[in-house]
Amino acid sequence: MFVSPMLLHKFTPPFDELPFDENEYISELKIDGIRLLLAKWDNVIKLYTRHGNEITGKFPELLNIDIPNGTILDGEVVVPGPGGKPDFEETMSRFQAGRNGIQPIQYCVFDIIYLEEKRITHLPLLKRKELLKSLIKPSQYIAPVEWTTGNAEAYFNLTKEHGLEGIVIKKADSLYKMKNRSHNWLKVINYSFADVYITGLRKNEFGLLLTLEEGNKMRPVGLMEFMVPAARKKFYQEYRNYVVDENKDFIFLEPKIKAKVKYRNLTKENKLRIPSFVEFIS
Repeated sequence: MFVSPMLLHKFTPPFDELPFDENEYISELKIDGIRLLLAKWDNVIKLYTRHGNEITGKFPELLNIDIPNGTILDGEVVVPGPGGKPDFEETMSRFQAGRNGIQPIQYCVFDIIYLEEKRITHLPLLKRKELLKSLIKPSQYIAPVEWTTGNAEAYFNLTKEHGLEGIVIKKADSLYKMKNRSHNWLKVINYSFADVYITGLRKNEFGLLLTLEEGNKMRPVGLMEFMVPAARKKFYQEYRNYVVDENKDFIFLEPKIKAKVKYRNLTKENKLRIPSFVEFIS
């Protein structure tokens, strides 16, 4: 049985601009994995992505989890890397390989939607957390996500120190709103920043090639697809002055247009993961 999960909004520090009493919220680690709903119905466990695609066969390790019939859990599946830190690239590799994948996985559960065939989305978050803790026995395959009351800024700074993705701030009495994106759940991403040159434009679908200057060398660092409309307009007004070549997919540019971008982390290929535009640099 699939249910459409609750989604969250972004929040950008500084934390002193938070529009609420922080003690009314909890802070939990943002898990850098793949959103996964686990449903045990008619004594059969099935797994779904947040878009409703059934992927039960991809993670056979989770099909014998000991939970009551009529339970639906919400969380993220990850491949733990060194020190237990989620490895997103390995997680995607395992997802694509499915049951043939060799990477060990863990299901990190942060909410419960149904229990014993009863919808419990009307219960406040802290009550659902209590039920989850009593229900889930941590093992190599499943564990509840740890959380703390308030302390958002300190918790976020801790994730920065350890190179983790960030945190999620949730209103302690929030209900679970299926199919909705709610301001009661806020994600705070631990972005890194880089000054790069825009050295290419993808033809068929918007995307900009990024290059990083390292000493006297220029190194390609990925493709940026996220840019606000006003910045796109400015780029389109200028880029034709710097065209040097093209092929069927890209128009290549001199490294003249410089920009600051933010990104999640460096990939194993030393590229920027999910870069997005911040501002042009004069």
